[in-house]
Amino acid sequence: MNKTKEKPYVIYLAEIIYKNIVNIKKKNPDISNIDAIEGFIGTPTYNDISSGKFHDAWFKDLEDNDYIDKKSGKKIPEETLKLLKIQKDATIKQLIKYPELYYAKTSYPLEISQRAFDFLWRMCESYELWCKETGHSELMSLKIIN
Repeated sequence: MNKTKEKPYVIYLAEIIYKNIVNIKKKNPDISNIDAIEGFIGTPTYNDISSGKFHDAWFKDLEDNDYIDKKSGKKIPEETLKLLKIQKDATIKQLIKYPELYYAKTSYPLEISQRAFDFLWRMCESYELWCKETGHSELMSLKIIN
């Protein structure tokens, strides 16, 4: 399998989520992937992603650079920008924040927090699938798709 150097823009968010969860596991090696993902919820990075601030800053950076990719020097296609805006909207909807996401007498998550967890899990799966398909299996620390 050939190693691809160019990463699709839509995988960047998944990579950031994945790396943050990996860092949580590195700091707490005995916890499960589930606990690490739950630990990611509520972090400053999660809050930026769930509020749309992550994408807003990214779009501002792209705009300031005339939508030229800093690594490749190529102009980012309009279709890609539209996909990133769709990704932003979908992410905000999936990670919508409400206080007290857990039932009071148990630690069982409400449907909304479960939706956020499921979204984060799927993002990690997507990142690992991209790694596997592009020959970057060494980046797969969580081993979610195994």
